Amino acid sequence: MKISILGAGNMGAAIARGLIEKQIFKADEIVCTAKHAESLEKISATLGGVQTTLDNAAAVAGADFIVLAVKPWLVEEIATEIREHVPAAGTLISVAAGISFEKLDALFGQRLAMFRVIPNTAIMHAQSMTFIAAHNASAAQQRAVVSLFAPLGKTLVVDEAQMSAGTALASCGIAFAMRYAEASINGGNALGFGAATAREIVLQTMKGAVAVLENSTAGVPEEIRRVTTPGGITERGLNAMTAGGFENAVVSGLNACM
Repeated sequence: MKISILGAGNMGAAIARGLIEKQIFKADEIVCTAKHAESLEKISATLGGVQTTLDNAAAVAGADFIVLAVKPWLVEEIATEIREHVPAAGTLISVAAGISFEKLDALFGQRLAMFRVIPNTAIMHAQSMTFIAAHNASAAQQRAVVSLFAPLGKTLVVDEAQMSAGTALASCGIAFAMRYAEASINGGNALGFGAATAREIVLQTMKGAVAVLENSTAGVPEEIRRVTTPGGITERGLNAMTAGGFENAVVSGLNACM
């Protein structure tokens, strides 16, 4: 088996690392490309055994899976380089946000099995929420692509029309969750904890909230009620957050990503 990751920057390298650590691919079955030799040197240093090259066309030769992990504005350039070299039986996986199947069909000019895949950066820790949409693909090909990403967190197969919403909720959303953590850490520091201690407290509290929700048969509102005494300090804090526009800010942030 061979998988080629074209444009192994932050996301591409994270995918490669996850595939290796979860033993989905051996390091020498992965080919990573980049635009500059310095980037390839960094990949070789951090992902020992992975093949690297500046030649995208050579990278895709004989590949079972080809991952387009370049910035969206570079997809057309890369497609021009590789489209004559993509194996007819190869599976194209695009993680370039906003590049539609219609656009990919036009760029590659052949009936390839295609997938749009939107992971988030937690993929490097096997904790991604990854959305997958299929085009020109068989059920077996879909299962194969899902099997690549399922060990790297959680996957959800969706229609292409849902990809933008998935990007907002999970890919942008991971930064939104981190922004909450940042605000809480700063708040904890202001309350008298050192920055490092505040960080430890906030991260463990967030882990605890996730654990409670994952193991709960109730909805989120019910779990909030369980820790909120009427007239108590938690209620005062929640009311202050609502008055400050917390919920509206979250929804506004999601809508701004669409």
